[in-house]
Amino acid sequence: MKFSITNKQNISKNCLVCGIENDFGLKTKFYETSSDEVIGIFTPHEKLQSYPNILHGGISATILDETIGRAIMLKYGQNSFGVTMELTVRYKKPVPLNEELKVVGRMTNDRGRVFEGTGELILPNGDIAVTATGKYMKRDLEKIVEKEFLEDEWFAFDAKDLNTIKIGKDENDK
Repeated sequence: MKFSITNKQNISKNCLVCGIENDFGLKTKFYETSSDEVIGIFTPHEKLQSYPNILHGGISATILDETIGRAIMLKYGQNSFGVTMELTVRYKKPVPLNEELKVVGRMTNDRGRVFEGTGELILPNGDIAVTATGKYMKRDLEKIVEKEFLEDEWFAFDAKDLNTIKIGKDENDK
């Protein structure tokens, strides 16, 4: 399946999920799609292992939580965020290390100060490995972080802009 990309989302320096300077982090890059979803692309490394060559389930929950929480930015901008109130995670398949993975999240119900969302962590072959549903409180980043964070650590990442992101394999792929 191909998704048309409309925007890149900001990242930070030290976040476990998107921080480019966090040596133990996922260094995830997030994109907004024309179908009002957020797609994160990341490659988990061995420091995040659970069983041999398998990503720890808590990290799978973390990436889904972040991605669903970011879905609010599609509607309210880069300085909006979802603070987790409740998260339910379902594990379906093991998640491998050292392979590029994708995670997709979306807002499913916008109820004023609270929104709900869903997400999937997807394997390279297109199989869904982990799903999540969550409830989040809408927060403006200016009310969560110091002004210096917004000025020095919350920025658009420098990478090639993508027009599309493909998830899974097409019939033409070998």
